[in-house]
Amino acid sequence: MRRETAALRDFNLAYVAVGSVASDRYGAGGRGMSASPPIASELWHSSDPPLRARDGRPEAKLSNRPRDTGRLTTHLGGIIMKLPSRRSPCLVAAGALSILLGLTGAWSQTARTVKIVVPYPAGGTADILARILGEQISRTEGVTLLTENRPGASAVIGTEAVSRAAPDGSTLLITSTAFLIAPHLQKLSYDPLTSFEPICQLVSTPIIVVVNSESPYRTFADWLDAARAKPGSLTLASIPAGLSRIAFEMLKRAANVEIAFIPYPGDAPAVNALLGGHVTAIFLPYSGVAAQLKAGKLRALASASRTRSESLPSVPTVAESGFKGYEADNWNGLFAPAKTPNETVSELTGWFAAAMRIPEVKAKLVAQSLYPAWMCGADFAALLRKQYNEFGRIIREANIKAG
Repeated sequence: MRRETAALRDFNLAYVAVGSVASDRYGAGGRGMSASPPIASELWHSSDPPLRARDGRPEAKLSNRPRDTGRLTTHLGGIIMKLPSRRSPCLVAAGALSILLGLTGAWSQTARTVKIVVPYPAGGTADILARILGEQISRTEGVTLLTENRPGASAVIGTEAVSRAAPDGSTLLITSTAFLIAPHLQKLSYDPLTSFEPICQLVSTPIIVVVNSESPYRTFADWLDAARAKPGSLTLASIPAGLSRIAFEMLKRAANVEIAFIPYPGDAPAVNALLGGHVTAIFLPYSGVAAQLKAGKLRALASASRTRSESLPSVPTVAESGFKGYEADNWNGLFAPAKTPNETVSELTGWFAAAMRIPEVKAKLVAQSLYPAWMCGADFAALLRKQYNEFGRIIREANIKAG
């Protein structure tokens, strides 16, 4: 009897919890749900003897509220009425609890946490992008977007982790064009074209040909003419195996010039080498040279972007300087694991599209030299395949090795 009493109380507590959650979800009386769930005692046979407390006196009778006619009560009542009244009190309590868990599980899609993996250290462009967009989406979409930095092995460690994640939209990847370069330089456990669902290209950062402000080369044409006049005499610094190096090799072939490449381990060392007069030029993302350009210490000659940069409207592109079709933007894009359902991809696309349209968000991105470059679905997938093949060809022809 005591076990029945305890089980009955457990059931009531579980059912009250269900009613509380349902009330929070639907509102009291909303969509057929009342704020007050029925008490379990009314589902017990009325012929059962009264329950007694430890002192032997009849226990206070539980109030008999009218049975809720809502969907939750109907479902729960149907389950309970099929159970033996006196032999399964524990099952009754367990049934109520399972329904509660089922409800909270169903709602986890509304109040879920999404992790954005950034395969680079904190403070880089991909990290900044993930945090700006994650903060905005968390505010407007009722979800929690967390940024997790997993750098290492030229962005391979974090990327590989996402390739193994469940394809349910809870783990995403924001990465750069290095995503397409690494597979040509080392053996990987994933394929960038088949192990991921490409969602959208989000932003791009132009790569700029830059010289010292005291350089005699005033224009891009001046620099190329000097390179043609004295093949191999000019030098250009950049990182050894990234997009800047590939863009440089593409430029050499397009312009038919011979310029010596000098590898540096990062943007800052390359900039310092240019400022110190150790190299003739550098080819780096705008974010890496913006401060020195604004200070007047460096001069931009050309941009590798398809169109002129908003921050450098007077600087021509390589394409408009006589090399039609030349383009080497450093982009950041959003990916999910392969086989992520189409409806999930559509939902994610909507979240990020809405965030990117907000003027305050765009202003924050542009302040970090990140320019919206919205391209999604099949168009983004086509760009990935085109660049993957192009980068692979350049890497093989120039014999570029992992840095």
